[in-house]
Amino acid sequence: MNRPILIGPFKQLLPMSGLPLKGALSDGQLPIINDAGVLLLDGKILEVNTYKKLKSDEVDLERIEGEQVCLPGFIDSHTHICFGGSRARDYALRNSGKTYLEIAKAGGGIWDTVTQTRKASKEMLVKGILTRCEKHLANGITTLEVKSGYGLSLEEELKMLRAIKEADEQATQDLVSTCLAAHMVPKDWDGSPTEYLEEIGEKLFPILKSEKLTNRVDAFIEESAFSPKNIKPYFEKAKQHGFDITVHADQFTTGGSQVAVDFNAISADHLETSTKKEVALLAKSDTIATALPGASLGLGCDFTPARKLLDAGAALAIASDHNPGSGPMGDLLAQAAILGTFEKLSNAEVLAGITFRAAAALNLQDRGVLKKGMRADFVAFATDNYQEITYHQGQLKPSGVWKNGIKTY
Repeated sequence: MNRPILIGPFKQLLPMSGLPLKGALSDGQLPIINDAGVLLLDGKILEVNTYKKLKSDEVDLERIEGEQVCLPGFIDSHTHICFGGSRARDYALRNSGKTYLEIAKAGGGIWDTVTQTRKASKEMLVKGILTRCEKHLANGITTLEVKSGYGLSLEEELKMLRAIKEADEQATQDLVSTCLAAHMVPKDWDGSPTEYLEEIGEKLFPILKSEKLTNRVDAFIEESAFSPKNIKPYFEKAKQHGFDITVHADQFTTGGSQVAVDFNAISADHLETSTKKEVALLAKSDTIATALPGASLGLGCDFTPARKLLDAGAALAIASDHNPGSGPMGDLLAQAAILGTFEKLSNAEVLAGITFRAAAALNLQDRGVLKKGMRADFVAFATDNYQEITYHQGQLKPSGVWKNGIKTY
């Protein structure tokens, strides 16, 4: 029979437990355990407390050397790390003053990545996902969401989602897959946007269920993609099949957040153009508002109005949007810290956004806080003060990462 393992002592441990899901947070609300330990068994937490209280002859010890701060493992609830090729040319053109539409007309944009992803084999996609997962692991990410959306046909979307599933079986982290077949209308589609969505819903959804490829369906609601009107039958069909809904909303124009709330979506992501109306709408709903500061940095546009969302009472998650076009950085902690600077977020709000509030954006109840019964996913930083973590804006890297109680980095 396995014996419990006690890991510590940590100078500070922030369990992130007991905090509200919605609304503003002050640093004074953060629970902090000094000289703490994590007691675990079979990948689950038995207790977090002071190291002295947890230490006994009945437990095995995994000692931590030096002064370190412990937090729940970070959760990146919005990424596109399954793709082929690069969009470095797009980035250079944007910085030279070209618009999104001008770049797309010149052969860039999402369709460029679609073309390159279609050329890639499933094995190549798996390899790319795993390589990016290693980078995220080094940054303390223990759970990642991964979208399809660069296939945009029945077979190519299946290739992507099968690659994500295969990568999940090999990756250190847990990968949560999402079907984003409604990313844009494929350029090689002969029919209308409505007909494309009808085909995807009719032919792809049953396979996703039968092969257990995902339980989540996403759509990009935007003038360059799908309108609120033509996405509604698609989401209705998705709900009939039992999928959770998430939405790319209010990135360049508003309208998507209203659809997200109407369909009780798990999350509404982007929200850079959300106005007072959309902020109030989201705050009154159970939909998690997800800020994607990496996209703002990549495109040079406004940040999600995170301060207004929190002050209105919304639940705010923060994700990297790691993708080859608008979010190539893929460094969640750096982006979250920078968002905090521009939007005046407390450390508590930033850390909540990449732990338990991000878990809620993925409808996961077994992680994001350190307490009894939760997964033993946690991260340590070589410092004696948790405030140093955001202060260094992502340059203070984890000294250790544990997944299911096993030190993996």
